[in-house]
Amino acid sequence: MAKPLMCDPSLFKKDLSKQVYIVTGANSGIGLVTAQQLAKQNGQVVFACRRTEEAEKEIAQLAAQGLPKANMRALSLDLGDLSSVRSFVKEFLSHYDQLHGLVNNAGVMNTPLSRTKDGFEMQFGINHCGHFLLSHLLLDTLKKSSPARIVNVSSCFHDKAMGKTGFIHFDDLNFEKASYNGWEAYAQSKLANLLHAKELAKRLQGTDVIAVSVHPGWVRTNLAKHSMPLWVQNIILKPIFRLMGMIEPWEGAQTTLHCLLADDIKQHNGAYFSQTGTYRNPRLNKGGWPLTSPNEHANDQGAAAKLYEETARLVGAST
Repeated sequence: MAKPLMCDPSLFKKDLSKQVYIVTGANSGIGLVTAQQLAKQNGQVVFACRRTEEAEKEIAQLAAQGLPKANMRALSLDLGDLSSVRSFVKEFLSHYDQLHGLVNNAGVMNTPLSRTKDGFEMQFGINHCGHFLLSHLLLDTLKKSSPARIVNVSSCFHDKAMGKTGFIHFDDLNFEKASYNGWEAYAQSKLANLLHAKELAKRLQGTDVIAVSVHPGWVRTNLAKHSMPLWVQNIILKPIFRLMGMIEPWEGAQTTLHCLLADDIKQHNGAYFSQTGTYRNPRLNKGGWPLTSPNEHANDQGAAAKLYEETARLVGAST
């Protein structure tokens, strides 16, 4: 198996004082490790989570390890409820007047058919629509704070997810007509993350706000809970999965941190950055910073523009 791609250690020596970051889903997994590293480098980090009590517990533990507690704040955010997204942004702006990095990290995978509070298919609604509105409402702050970056956490499964090709079903985004398949819906949501970053990059040209998407790798996190019991992943099959390429959260956070901290990212606005993965073309499995997706739909700027307009309509955001 290919070795995980790792950041240049010099990036972790950067002083992020006065830099403000939002990391969604920062109470566990990749999001927690990302937020922790940013705080270690003196960044002001907002842990945007649905379960704020878990985030508060993590912040207390990090503070006990010597990280400055004043630089870490937990704010409530439920990406499956657009009213919660709007409330989060209002609360965030009451505390901060700048934002230098937005990490759209939280997500769900292979869920049973269910709907968000606003009626979206759960994976499309949480992984894409909630993050779309969050990004939209924070664009003015990001522009004012530039240079700034938006990182959408996508997946190599935007290409193929358990045999299901990533495709945006514009005529049935929420699986109201077609038979539902959890992996097909996940592939669509992760392709949407990638296309969202691509269109944002186009719309933000000249603002010094960079938007990219990333595949963090096959990471041992709670994301697998709808596919298998977590104790099976974390105990029984962990040695086998590790041999197959599963990595730990610190390794999984590397691509996100690279895109937040590396100077040359501005040369790759809109690009897709991949940790080791599983693609239809095995030669791509070693990853790439950046990497051209083998999914033709991922490179369709017309689809990116159409998805942006349609999502804006669905979430009630003016474009």
